[in-house]
Order: sequence, then structure tokens, then C-alpha cells
Amino acid sequence: MTRPADSPMPTLRPLYRADQVRELDRRTIEGGIASFALMQRAAAAAWQELRARWPQARSLTVLCGGGNNGGDGHVLAALAAAEGLAVQRLLLKPVETLTGDARRAADMATGAGVPAEAWQAERQLDGEVVVDALLGTGLGGEVRGAARQAIEAVNESGLPVLAIDIPSGLDADTGARLGVAIRATRTVTFIADKLGLYTGAAPAHVGEPVLCALGVDAEGEADLVPAARRLEAGLLAAWLPPRPRDAHKGDCGHALVLGGAPGFGGAALLAAEACARLGAGKVSLATAPEHVTASLVRRPEVMVHGVRGAGDLATLPQGADVLVVGPGLGQGSWGQGMLQAALEASRPLVVDADGLNLLATRLQGRQRDDWILTPHPGEAARLLGCSAGEVEADRPAAARALQRRYGGVVVLKGAGTLVAGPAGLAVCPHGNPGMASGGMGDALSGILGALLAQGLELETAARLGVLVHALAADRAAREGGERGLLAGDLASCARILVNPTVCDSKGEDDAAATR
Repeated sequence: MTRPADSPMPTLRPLYRADQVRELDRRTIEGGIASFALMQRAAAAAWQELRARWPQARSLTVLCGGGNNGGDGHVLAALAAAEGLAVQRLLLKPVETLTGDARRAADMATGAGVPAEAWQAERQLDGEVVVDALLGTGLGGEVRGAARQAIEAVNESGLPVLAIDIPSGLDADTGARLGVAIRATRTVTFIADKLGLYTGAAPAHVGEPVLCALGVDAEGEADLVPAARRLEAGLLAAWLPPRPRDAHKGDCGHALVLGGAPGFGGAALLAAEACARLGAGKVSLATAPEHVTASLVRRPEVMVHGVRGAGDLATLPQGADVLVVGPGLGQGSWGQGMLQAALEASRPLVVDADGLNLLATRLQGRQRDDWILTPHPGEAARLLGCSAGEVEADRPAAARALQRRYGGVVVLKGAGTLVAGPAGLAVCPHGNPGMASGGMGDALSGILGALLAQGLELETAARLGVLVHALAADRAAREGGERGLLAGDLASCARILVNPTVCDSKGEDDAAATR
């Protein structure tokens, strides 16, 4: 299933750090566009998005901070007033203390007849829609004081919110919530897309992200290397071409799942089933003997081997193209023996769950170029020797640190899953809260194993597997809802996704539905 030689590499949307976007802003101004003209462009773009999203709104509350983000809000307030909307303009700083473009924008709103009111605790929000122009991307620490009061009031109001550039209180580089953050309905970001809009706490705060480049070509600045790339659904068609008509199972790879210690057989079976549904030609499962019968009843297409310990594996790993080790593995002697056998087999690996915990506690210092590690934040913390809170405070940094320490490719799971490899960082904007249930990671490890077995390169398999996993969960949630979504629901949905012609024939192309 390798990509045809004449098939172009999909172009993934670049994501930047806040300092890079500020540099783009500076270069644009030096190139001949006045800074206030750029502010007007941003405000006009935000205003257009607001009207498109809430065309019936006749009143707004615009919350303005003291910087240029607040300036965008002032200009938007003037535009709204010019079209006859009632505008409540609430300021964190008095107009007379503002300087530069922010002051010019505030005077513009005043000249348009929009009264300026100082923010006060318990202030009633009068608008049908709230515009968040409080803090922008320059926030460097926890939100405090009046800004915190204003954010909490907006969140408690239940009103729809348009966030300008980024929801106030969200870190533009990491997606971390800095104490408190606006919960926006739609976020209009400018110049270039920001990494912090897609991972960590961001999915709970950004709502619908919209990029307005304002005429700036970020990718034209070759020296500004993107901080990450956003995984797009277009990868599916680009990397999953139809199989040759004369294909046979030997062409599609053999994956071996090692897991399912006594009493934990379900995890390994979920991984094996996902592996089979994603198209591996042959799937074997090495599990504790007491799980063999149930595994065969559930999925007779999987070749199930009962193993009492590593000594029973014999040459089984040598017959596989890729090994998936960790689901239901346990950390006892049985699991330790299975992991050691996998490490000695000289085959590409997908390591998950207790395989990762054993790496962190008993097999420290291992580094390989041919494995995919798939930790959740707790496992990542153990691998890095820090706390889960530290991992979540800067997920991109944690993912990169894991990849540097352990090699290969690292998939840091969670909201906005990150894939760190030699080609850089990628983030998956898909997935839903229904995935917060047992076994989801086991399904992912099986998906990754299947893609590796079919010949995809390590980093490509990791990126594509994470994308398929998330899109399959989104498809399953649309069909039955998020609450009660099970890992076992993903395999059949993922099968449809990796056969794009099936999606097209049903008129249910998930690529379009999840953008």
C-alpha cells in the first residue's frame, strides 16, 4: 500500500508560534502596509465572520483589552455601529491610557458613536453576541484581575462568543489554559494559523477556527519554519490508493499483536481486530492461553496463539512484518518477557500501554529508529520523569522531548493528538470527547500496526493512523452520539475511511464532514 511514485506529497497546513506570527506581522508592515491598515483588515475580516455566523444578531458586546487585540475590537465595534447594530463596548483600560494603534482604534469607535464603558465586576452583558478582544497572543502568564473577572462573566453568560485571534487566556503556542480562558463559539485568527489553537485545552475553547491571512503569505517566508503541520483529511486519498487487482494477502503484510496477560485479553483483541479491519493481510495474536477461545469466537480471522511466556513464542515474531506490543500486557513477568522478545525480534514496533510503562521503569535508555511509541500524558510523564501536569502544560515540547530521547516516532495522545518524528511535529484537529473511554489506545495501536504492515513508512503511518483513528471516532459519534462510544465501534468506521471510494459512493465523505 505504499504511495505511488507519481502521487504528490499532501501539503499540510502550517502552524506557527506566536513569535513567528509577530515577525510576519512586522515584515508585512515593513513591506508597505501600515500597521493601522492591517488592524482594519483584521477587524473587517472578523466582522464578516461574525455576520456570516450570526446574521440575525442586532446587538453586540465587545470586550476590549489594552493592546492591539483590543484595537481590533474597537474597530469591529465601529463597523458594527455603522451597520446599525447596538454595541456595548467594555474596556479593561481607560481610553486615555491607550497608545499607538490601540488608541487610534478606540477613538475611531468613539467617533462612530459607540460609548466606552469601564469593565466592572457583575457588569451585565447586553449583546446577543460577545466579541472577545481582551488579551490576544501575547499573554505570558496566568490571567488575573479584571481580565479574569471578564472572562468568567462571559463564560457564565452562556452567550455565543467570537474570539479575535485567539480565545483570551489560551496559550497560542501550547494550547494550555492559563488559569481561565474564554469558551468561544468561533475563533478568527489572523496572518497565520497557531499551533495552540489545536491541542491541549484548545478544543474546549476555540469552537470553530477560521484563518484569515489578511493577504500575508506565511509559507512564502522560507526562513520561518512552521512549528507544526495540521493533519488534513486529504491524506486519506493521497496515501491510501486502491489495491492492485491481483493483490493477495502476502502483499498486505503480517502483523503480530503481543498482549493480553491473564485477565486482560480484551485490550489485545481490540488491537488485533483494528489491525485486521485496516487491511493487514494477516494478523496474529499472541496472548495468554485462557483468552484463546474467546478471541477466536470474537474474531476467527485472527490467528490466535496461546503463550504462557516468552519461551512459547519461538519463531512467531520472525514471521511478522511488524509487532504491536503493549495492549493488556501487564507489568509482571509475563509482560516483561513478551516485551523483551519483541525488542529482540528486529522488527518495526508499535509500543503502547504497559509496554511504555515497562520502558519507563525497567528498560530505561532504550532508543530505536523503527518504533512508534503511543503514550497518553500519564505514560509520557513516566517516560520523561516528570508529572502529567507538566506534560499538559506544554504538549508540543513534551512530544519533541520524547522523540529526542527515545527515537522513532512518538504519538502523544489526548485532545489534539501530536505526532513527533524526524520530519517535525503534526497535530490532529479531529476526534471527540466520546474517545474518553477504555480501549481507544488499543484500537489506535492496531491501526498503526496495520499501516506499517502494509508498507507505509514509519512517520507516514503514524500521521495517517492518528488521523484515521480520530475520523473514525467522529464518524461513529455522528451515527450514535459521543456518550457511550466504545473502542470496538471504531474498527468498522475506520474500514470505510481507508476505502475512499466507499465513502464517495455513500455520499458520506468524512473528509468534508469533519473539516
